[in-house]
Amino acid sequence: MSKFVKLALSTGEPTGIGPEVSLAAAKAFIAAHSDVQISLFGDQQLFAHEALPPQIQISHTPLKNPPQFGVLDSANAQYVLSVIRAASESCRVGQHHALITAPVQKSILDTPQSPFTGHTEFLADLDQRRQVVMMLCGEIPQALSGKGQAIALRVALATTHLPITQVADAIQFESLLSTLKILQHDLQVRFGIAKPRIAVTGLNPHAGEDGHLGREELEVIIPVIEAAKREGILASGPYPADTLFHADRLHSFDAVLAMYHDQGLTPFKFASFTEGVNVTLGLSYIRTSVDHGTALDIAGQSKADWRSMFAALRLARELALTKLNHDASSS
Repeated sequence: MSKFVKLALSTGEPTGIGPEVSLAAAKAFIAAHSDVQISLFGDQQLFAHEALPPQIQISHTPLKNPPQFGVLDSANAQYVLSVIRAASESCRVGQHHALITAPVQKSILDTPQSPFTGHTEFLADLDQRRQVVMMLCGEIPQALSGKGQAIALRVALATTHLPITQVADAIQFESLLSTLKILQHDLQVRFGIAKPRIAVTGLNPHAGEDGHLGREELEVIIPVIEAAKREGILASGPYPADTLFHADRLHSFDAVLAMYHDQGLTPFKFASFTEGVNVTLGLSYIRTSVDHGTALDIAGQSKADWRSMFAALRLARELALTKLNHDASSS
């Protein structure tokens, strides 16, 4: 097994908090983990103000224009995309064991000439993956769980960055079943859960109430769950989302599959905002990310909270070690 767990960290939008939280979390993380090397992908001038320990290296990509905190510059859009490409490629070819991404600003990257719907979709395209799955990992803290202990919380999404008017049409049998298969596979292989239990939400209020509040449950979601069961996937539901996200119920599941972005992420972020981690399932390599945006309004003011980036580094290391140990035992 490699002496070091090698992590690639793309530092995101240069005028936001990405470079700041990347460096702060990286320094704190290597202080706690002597088996880790971290490569910060970005312009080296963003990190020139501090001496770096040997376990942190810079993979330099030059900015087009000098950044000004909080002020977006479309001239640097290609820089941001180049940083993501370089960091993801280093993982795809095995130079690094996992990718961690800092936030980007979609508004500056999405143009008619070069559409950009989101980090997750961009990485899937670079990795030539027809479908990937976004999953948020965190925990319900002891103070909220009522169980005397924290409870692991994993929420995957059947659809990601779609307008709400397009969600119902996007809930299709094949794509939803594929999502469950990807979720099952990565929970087993990357998270080491032998028989993951997956709770599936409904799309409509009260999970459709037997068709009275919508038919997507009857016509798509329930048939998908039954098909998944026939393939050995421990999926159940559909559950009404407004009653599923309760510690007593979540304690019985290893992951929840929600139908759309805010249905899953709103309760997740209420419980685990500061240390939530975004994981992309279905890629050829491990990818984690912070669960927050660029925070342009506080960039460069030493106010940014780097705990989510630290948590993203921690989960990336854990998943990488699981894979490295698995590969070593299989060889």
